[in-house]
Amino acid sequence: MNLKRRALKVHQHPTIPLYIFTLAAEEVALISDVARISRDDAGRLLGYQRPEKKQHVKQILEYLDGDEVLFPNGLIMALPGSVRFRSSPGPSATDGLATSGTLEIPLPQTPDEPRPAWIVDGQQRSLALARTKRTRLPVTVAGFVAEDIATQRDQFLRVNTVSPLPANLVAELLPEVGTALPAKLSARKLPSALVTMLNQDSDSPFRGLIKRPSTSPEQRGTAVVTDNSLTAAVEESLNSSAGVLFLYRNLSNSTIDTGAIRKILVSYWTAVQHTFPEAWGLPPTKSRLMHGVGIRAMGRLMDKIVPNVDLEAADVVEQMKKELTLIADHCHWTKGRWGELNIVWNELQNTPRHISVLSNFIIRVYVKSRVNAS
Repeated sequence: MNLKRRALKVHQHPTIPLYIFTLAAEEVALISDVARISRDDAGRLLGYQRPEKKQHVKQILEYLDGDEVLFPNGLIMALPGSVRFRSSPGPSATDGLATSGTLEIPLPQTPDEPRPAWIVDGQQRSLALARTKRTRLPVTVAGFVAEDIATQRDQFLRVNTVSPLPANLVAELLPEVGTALPAKLSARKLPSALVTMLNQDSDSPFRGLIKRPSTSPEQRGTAVVTDNSLTAAVEESLNSSAGVLFLYRNLSNSTIDTGAIRKILVSYWTAVQHTFPEAWGLPPTKSRLMHGVGIRAMGRLMDKIVPNVDLEAADVVEQMKKELTLIADHCHWTKGRWGELNIVWNELQNTPRHISVLSNFIIRVYVKSRVNAS
């Protein structure tokens, strides 16, 4: 059984068909679903959509159920390869830009059968449309044929520019997009992939501690580190010429030694964990080391410590711990006051000013202590 609708086939992409058509409000939920972002047991990323915004959906629904409705905001859907388009007869069916005809979309045969299409843009609108009393309200839809999740994610990132997506959702999706990205997004792709590695690898001190959009409700109690702060710390070291990770980028042939970068990150943060065990793994309200300000400051300290250790040595973590002891007595992650800064431990905030102040203090103490020890 198929749903048939009059449609325009837009001649835009040579291999990906694009159709413009209309659905009744009640038909949106009949043929489409929302791919919620999550991860499977193996850690693979599933879906791409953020959670439902209940207040936003409620506002749209109140408008749809009002007295007069003009709803030009369309939906973008990813359609299955099983859709069929039959062009209208005669030369007048096309003007060179688009061809008119009939689009046939296969319908699920049972309630348990998956719906054929996915919402790429307009999930809050689609949820409201599924609940409106105006069940036959016509809704415009732009549908492109793409069953592969990579193409859907790529389009999802590109269309959400007017109302920007949450930064951490964009960051988590970027490593899964294989197509060419704008320079700004491309620069964030590797840092996000490295943060995913830190959250999943068994030898990483951050395993299970990083809060990402795909983190399940059951895991949110132990996920205490905000992924944005850790991604920013890695990105800063990778993209700044003063960063230690920058040295592992070969700009002449655009290659990156990700193995070496991984070893540095795991080794350094393991040393941090061992140096401050009482502050590790606690919620940021109880430990500023797990707070954004602590992650960013210790990330900048990494750029100063790593050049002073032998990364090929078997005891690299112990070497890093020895370097960290030079600042340990000056740190107040869970109690007390940062003496020279005259700031109570829990008054440090994840702001540019506090990140800069704390970073400068820690680095200054480290460099001075190293000079005095030599």
